Order: sequence, then structure tokens, then C-alpha cells
Amino acid sequence: MPPTDRQPDQRSRSQSYWRANLIVVGSLLVAWFIVSFLCGIVFVEPLNQFRIGGAPLGFWFAQQGSIYVFVLLILIDVIVMNRLDAKWGFRED
Repeated sequence: MPPTDRQPDQRSRSQSYWRANLIVVGSLLVAWFIVSFLCGIVFVEPLNQFRIGGAPLGFWFAQQGSIYVFVLLILIDVIVMNRLDAKWGFRED
């Protein structure tokens, strides 16, 4: 089948969609890395100077905070990806 004018347009649109998708996923992974690894392991001593609910903050990030942030990031991912799908015309209803 010979290429039509719409195929390059569709390819460009798909590439733009996936580029936006990768930016969102990469940003969320960076946020999760910061909270789980940096706050829970690397910066645990400085964070332990503060307390949350009676527990040292560094310990809290390692045990609870990274899980809460992970769930929050999933919710953010769902909301942002639904908006991207609608914007680029890939929405599933």
C-alpha cells in the first residue's frame, strides 16, 4: 500500500505521545527514587533529627513514606496518563 499523507502525521503524533509518556514515567520514577532511596537510605541520619508520629523521619520514610508516595505516584500517573490519552486521541472509553 502506498504511503498516504496521513501516515507520517500519525507516526509523528504517536512519537509525540510516547515522548510525553516517557517524560511522565521518568519524572515519576525520579520522584520515587528521591523519596525511597535518598530520603530512606542516603539522608536518613539528617532526617532522623525530626520526628513524625513519634518515629524518626528517616525511619518513617524508609518504612512508610516510600509506600505512601508510591501509591500517590500511581494516582498521579493515572490522572496524567488519562489527560495525555485524551489530548493525543488515544483515549479508551
